Amino acid sequence: METKKVWLVTGASKGLGLSLVKKLIADGHQVAATSRKPKDLTDEVGTFDEKQFLPLDVDLTSEISISEAVRKAVAHFGKIDVLVNNAGYGIGGAVEELNQQEIKNSFDINVFAVITTMQSVMPYFRAQRSGNIINISSIAGFAPGIGWAMYAATKYAVMGLSEVMAEDVKELGIKVTVVAPGAFRTEFLEESSLVFAEKKIDEYQSIRASHGKYSEMNGTQPGDPEKLAEILIGLAEQPNPPVRLYLGSDAYHRATEKIKVLSEELESNKNISFSTDFK
Repeated sequence: METKKVWLVTGASKGLGLSLVKKLIADGHQVAATSRKPKDLTDEVGTFDEKQFLPLDVDLTSEISISEAVRKAVAHFGKIDVLVNNAGYGIGGAVEELNQQEIKNSFDINVFAVITTMQSVMPYFRAQRSGNIINISSIAGFAPGIGWAMYAATKYAVMGLSEVMAEDVKELGIKVTVVAPGAFRTEFLEESSLVFAEKKIDEYQSIRASHGKYSEMNGTQPGDPEKLAEILIGLAEQPNPPVRLYLGSDAYHRATEKIKVLSEELESNKNISFSTDFK
């Protein structure tokens, strides 16, 4: 039996976040949603009831801005039941091509904002002894592709963070799921969501080819964002939601292949692994 909940969704003005917000509103849930450009968000949502929808202008690089957004959401709706950390962007380039500011910017949004948002909602979740945290990672956080090392690093961080967080808060009645989508047909592969290193080193031809392949994929991705939104809403209704969830047939196949490679490497080096123990 579906119950109406209060959701807080970050990065909601486009892509998966926007699909989720629209679906939540249509289903009768109450939603607080963050955006760097709240007018873009409200334009996309259209006419809405303020008792059901609260758009928030939030700087996800600011701890003060995040904590104030959470406070406003609780003051407006009385509580938060589900946090969805959706905000993020892709960044491509070889490690030596990326400068420190490009690296910092990607970690600020893709990792540190996730941490700060969870820290901000946890006092409320602990007080009510319930809550769902859904962190959007990527298949790149488990089976990354060539040319996306820094993006993979941020999404690996979200995967590991979420896995441990799930164990840490289990006794408090709080559930954590990290979602690893494959390619979904959103704006993610467009310039507004994808950043490349300003510096380009000619020798990295394989990386340039990889980036070209992803650009050509735009508009033909296999994943349906509307179906993903339905899955996320369903997660909050499950008594025991999965800690890790791979979404999209491409994500499943990439994860399966990675598990195979890991198993083979683990077994082929078993003797070396055991050789470091005290005898």
